[in-house]
Amino acid sequence: MIRFFNEDVSYKLTQKQAIRKWLKQQAEGEGYAVGDLNYIFCSDDHVLQVNRDYLQHDYYTDIITFDQSEEEGKIEGDIFISVDRVADNANQLAITAEQEMRRVLAHGLLHLCGYGDKTDEEAAQMRVKEDEWISHL
Repeated sequence: MIRFFNEDVSYKLTQKQAIRKWLKQQAEGEGYAVGDLNYIFCSDDHVLQVNRDYLQHDYYTDIITFDQSEEEGKIEGDIFISVDRVADNANQLAITAEQEMRRVLAHGLLHLCGYGDKTDEEAAQMRVKEDEWISHL
């Protein structure tokens, strides 16, 4: 089940049912079933603290994904999303915050499907998959 939570912000994701269906279908297209998947919308400060506490990173980021999967082929995890970063990124990219949020929602799930973004090649492949997924929404 895909769930959406607010941690220290008041964020309202539009079209939750359609987003859940879309994410589930895209994961299934990658060969994965979706188990318990939690998206946690929060502030820059909260994501920064999560980054410091769990990853020993001292910088802001738009998303942090924690893989909780225990079964092969079944995705479970927690995905923290900074609504502040999403809004800033959308502004810089001259797109709506909703468009950028959809990209970030896909990005987190793509990590759980095994896609990385540490190298330039991985980041390019991730962007292609994000665009592909978004085209199905």
